[in-house]
Amino acid sequence: MNEDYRARLVKAAEQHPEVRKRMRNWKKRKPKQLDQLFHQAHDEVFQEIDCLQCANCCKTTSPIFRDVDIERLAKHLRMKPSALIDQHLHMDQDGHYVLNAAPCPFLGADNYCSVYEHRPQACREYPHTDRKHMHQILDLTATNTQVCPAAQLVVEKISKVLQVRGGRKR
Repeated sequence: MNEDYRARLVKAAEQHPEVRKRMRNWKKRKPKQLDQLFHQAHDEVFQEIDCLQCANCCKTTSPIFRDVDIERLAKHLRMKPSALIDQHLHMDQDGHYVLNAAPCPFLGADNYCSVYEHRPQACREYPHTDRKHMHQILDLTATNTQVCPAAQLVVEKISKVLQVRGGRKR
């Protein structure tokens, strides 16, 4: 992982309580306005962040595998869904299928995903900073800032915009 990305994760860990507090205030904002702020920041951030220089999400966390994800991936790997589950997945305390261990077994040494076109929906959407109804997943976003330098930078950009605006609810 490059040093700038690593520094962002250290900063995210240090600022986590402050970020969670800030995001509680963001929940009071108009949902469409919050979505717009996130989408704009997301687009800007992913012009400069290269996930292949990081892959920390793939190295440290597991996505949730829905039934459709398991079936798609098993088909690609030419195995039965039950075999994929037996070999790579377990059910977590919330009743979701997740990987047995990190890093992801499909992550290569070069940070490329060997099943990229068939990866779970959760991987496709990560770090979830361009979704609708962001006010519903701000707690998840705060957590993701500690895993993903892009999520940290998105939140930082939004914080600066709102600070400039004086926190006004527009």
